[in-house]
Amino acid sequence: MLLGMHLFADKSGNRVHIRWLPYVARLEEMGTYSWGSAALAWLYRCMCRVANRHVVKLAGPIQLLQSWIFWCFPLFRPAGYETFSWPLASRWSGYNPSSSEKGPRVQMWRLRIDRLQDREFIWMPYSILDVLQVVHPEALEPRHMALWRFVTSLIYFSVIEWHQIDRVLPQFGGVQPRPNPALNIDFLMSKDGRGGDRWFPYHLQKWHLYWDDRAETVLRFDVVADPGPSHEFLEWWSQHRKRFLSPDMHLGDPRAVSIPVEASQRGAGRVPDMDRPEDVPDRRRVERRARVGTRRSQRDWRWLEHAMDNDDDAGPAGGG
Repeated sequence: MLLGMHLFADKSGNRVHIRWLPYVARLEEMGTYSWGSAALAWLYRCMCRVANRHVVKLAGPIQLLQSWIFWCFPLFRPAGYETFSWPLASRWSGYNPSSSEKGPRVQMWRLRIDRLQDREFIWMPYSILDVLQVVHPEALEPRHMALWRFVTSLIYFSVIEWHQIDRVLPQFGGVQPRPNPALNIDFLMSKDGRGGDRWFPYHLQKWHLYWDDRAETVLRFDVVADPGPSHEFLEWWSQHRKRFLSPDMHLGDPRAVSIPVEASQRGAGRVPDMDRPEDVPDRRRVERRARVGTRRSQRDWRWLEHAMDNDDDAGPAGGG
């Protein structure tokens, strides 16, 4: 139940992969594994996959994602779930979402997200006194809380994700400055674990070393009473990001809305410069073209473009 249906659920239903056997053979050692980082890596990967227009279902620890949404967005919470205990996600265990028609439901939620105001999102919902009283004390020990601030790799078998908390500092009590470019690990995104598990620690050894040295990558920043985005971040966001999920005709242009005064009062927000891995872009398409030769005209090589697109859409199992 825990491995196959909650933390590491996939589209196989309630079946569990045989690769888990060595990790559950000795129950006394299960408490030594970093279950949270592995579950977060798997959730990140599942959310990346579902962004593909050919993927229609989201796998992963959906209950934890839903719980995080309800804790951070009070307006999205279902009514009648005011009491909570440990674990915090159990607060919504009896929630059964509506099975109404998908299309109108999606449009409604997109509009509700677009209309959110800055004070309708709670950056640190778990720091409220009522919540701290029910949290297991071991989770608040410094050795565990330091893990939240590690800028390192998150590993779940062949899945490698990068923990970039420097892009979400308000969730840890800081002021969000203008973010650095995100790490490009598109090549690692193409690894799905097929072909056996024994090669993971060897071919991905560099990323395992980042995890082993995680204690050296704790991000240090100032914790403030009013965490949130800085004035500089909001200016950058208004110029570079997609601002609406709904059609533009339904909403006004946010560039005409002045940046809140409290964003300027928070200061600029700064994080120290840290060494980061080199990008690992997915260059398979470029390399495949190079092996074939040089294109002389778009007409001559258009068949190759279509063939490669069809191959990528079919996935590893359906490629020609």
